[in-house]
Amino acid sequence: MPHSLLLRMPAAGEDSGEWLGIDATGLPEATRQRGPLSLAAAVGSSADVIVLVPATQILLAEPELPPGSGVKLARAVPFALEEQLTEDIDQLVFALGKRRPGGGTPVAVVGRTVLQGWLSTLSDAGIEPTALYPDMSLLPLNPGQTVLWLEGSRLAVRRPGKLPFAVELTPVKEALIVAGVIADPFAEAGAGAGEDPLGEHAILYLTREDWAKVEDEVQEVADQFASLKIQLLPDGPLPWLARSVAGTDAVNLLQGEFARTTDYGARWRRWRTALALAGGLFVVHVAADAVQLHQARQETAAIDTEITQVFSSAMPAEPMHDPRQQMQLRLERIRHSGAGPELFLRALQAFSSALAVTPKITIDSLSYNQGSMEMKVTAPSLAELAQLAKIVGKQGLTADIKSSTPNAAGVEAHLQVRTAGPVTQR
Repeated sequence: MPHSLLLRMPAAGEDSGEWLGIDATGLPEATRQRGPLSLAAAVGSSADVIVLVPATQILLAEPELPPGSGVKLARAVPFALEEQLTEDIDQLVFALGKRRPGGGTPVAVVGRTVLQGWLSTLSDAGIEPTALYPDMSLLPLNPGQTVLWLEGSRLAVRRPGKLPFAVELTPVKEALIVAGVIADPFAEAGAGAGEDPLGEHAILYLTREDWAKVEDEVQEVADQFASLKIQLLPDGPLPWLARSVAGTDAVNLLQGEFARTTDYGARWRRWRTALALAGGLFVVHVAADAVQLHQARQETAAIDTEITQVFSSAMPAEPMHDPRQQMQLRLERIRHSGAGPELFLRALQAFSSALAVTPKITIDSLSYNQGSMEMKVTAPSLAELAQLAKIVGKQGLTADIKSSTPNAAGVEAHLQVRTAGPVTQR
């Protein structure tokens, strides 16, 4: 969607306008569109709509106004322009631009009914414009040339550093004379022979269709210019005017009672897609966190189950309350026992080596206390138990078979492993 939409009001008696999108950098889109205003409203539903209205119905002036601003300055405008006004000031709307460094203030004057008619037409089509500019106010400034824009019978003129104005007259020669661009031959004759008219350096913009109509007329007066360059507009004037929108100092007619109020609905329409995407991302983020939390809880439950199983295997005779804490306390007792943890580790290492030789023997439970390791094992036979005790004995420890009971797997035995020496009586 375009950031802004530049719309040209339909000519009197026409229903179709033309428009062009402008991106966020101020560059116009490549293709202009034409159609009913309702279609333009749909295209620019989320964009700022800038409307160009016919400047032939607008007076542009630059009077010197007294210091001030706001209502006080607006009240001074009709008096500063009273010699140029032909209608009752109550029937006119005055719009002000920014005061120039030289002291003048751009002013646009339009009939109240004319402005109301434009706004009514736009509103009926569903368009709420951000700004209304006189179309010729977007004529580009050229510091070295007079810019001319011919469209049909209207000639718009903008001299360097001056406000644009328009003359609606045919033929072209007469329009150029009235605009003061070329000399009036009758005025020249009256001024006296031998006085050359002053020519201007100018550039004329027009469409191919208009050029085909006036080419001969323009060639006829070309020698009355100091220089004249013809610039055709193959895509019409709208793309050309659109290039001036970003840096324009044009006077917006929507001021005072016609100033546009904040349209929160339009702002919502502009941002709703981005907000919907942001909301979707937030939901996805929350869902991902919920999944991770669920996985973490499952992993915690699995770890707790494993701890319980290890506890039951290591300390089958001890009631289980808090397996983690109970195992920690048992390790602390081992660490502070008289023989120290070295004996415990040494016994584990000895048994690991012995079990590697007698892999059919399994340990059912194991405990360590007071320098002695007690364990219950299951072996295929007493001979294998004796071999296990012998292997452990070769590593400087004593493995005593305290008891044995036949079972379906062979023999279940109670072994006591300690350092070599007399048995500690308990």
